[in-house]
Amino acid sequence: MKYHYYIADVFTNRVFNGAQIAVFPKADGLNAEKMALIAKELNLSETVFIFHKLNDGNVRRMRIFSPLAEIHLGGHPVIAAAFVLASCGDIELNEPITRVVFEQNAGPVEANITSVGGKPGFVQFTRKVSAIVDRFAPGDEELAAFLGLEQSELDHKKYSPRLVSCGYPYLIVPVWKYESVRKALFNYPAWSQSAAPQTAAQEILLFAPKTPFPDADFNLRLLGPRLALTDDPPVGNAVPAFCSYLCSFEQTRKGTHSFAVERGDERSRRSVIRIEMDNKGEELLPLRVGGEAVMFAEGVIDLPK
Repeated sequence: MKYHYYIADVFTNRVFNGAQIAVFPKADGLNAEKMALIAKELNLSETVFIFHKLNDGNVRRMRIFSPLAEIHLGGHPVIAAAFVLASCGDIELNEPITRVVFEQNAGPVEANITSVGGKPGFVQFTRKVSAIVDRFAPGDEELAAFLGLEQSELDHKKYSPRLVSCGYPYLIVPVWKYESVRKALFNYPAWSQSAAPQTAAQEILLFAPKTPFPDADFNLRLLGPRLALTDDPPVGNAVPAFCSYLCSFEQTRKGTHSFAVERGDERSRRSVIRIEMDNKGEELLPLRVGGEAVMFAEGVIDLPK
């Protein structure tokens, strides 16, 4: 049986940028074993499978697989799926904004697709997240050692290192300059000898509140013992933790904040994620996360019955 799929570059408006996500708009008939094999074969960060329910309007069942395992919650897949389904006509864009619901394993996610000339443009989805924030962090000497930076590059005035989890823990480390984020090089021996392994965090979210690009306010990068030294992986799953981190500081005023974070640079698949967060000082933090996508490729997989 033949299954069509599309590959979209997500959180970008230019091909060869953003995160590559594969989407199967009509995956009905595929079981978990086949989906896992397909995701492993395509070897992209995430492969998305969409299932339809009879007479259920713009509601779709979504399952997400990495090459290694099924993923129960994801933001990049929402942007990719909404863009692909609207592009191939599975979802009709009859209004300036079209609402769609994706039922992920972790629960339903609502998304709005903005249409421009009958074609999908900006896609935004909503989430409410609860975070655990721990102010414990390794000392500056240890941080600088396992990040390959100088201690003077770490920021302790506006922000400070903190451990934040919205279900997956990150050690979030601020630096003064964009250049520090880009040149950081993870040092595993220094990490293993530091206090960091005593925390639950297995990934470091390094960020700078400056970027040379006018369309972004922060530059983010993930590093850690589970990532290759040259990796600059997508940061979408870390966005809830990063937003909760910002709200944990007194200088972040109450109210709605709109800003953009970027991942990468002009040489490494740059992504731009636009965020709105409602800082009410409550347990649940409402987030609206959005971005653009572009179609890169389409293909067909012919599976034996």
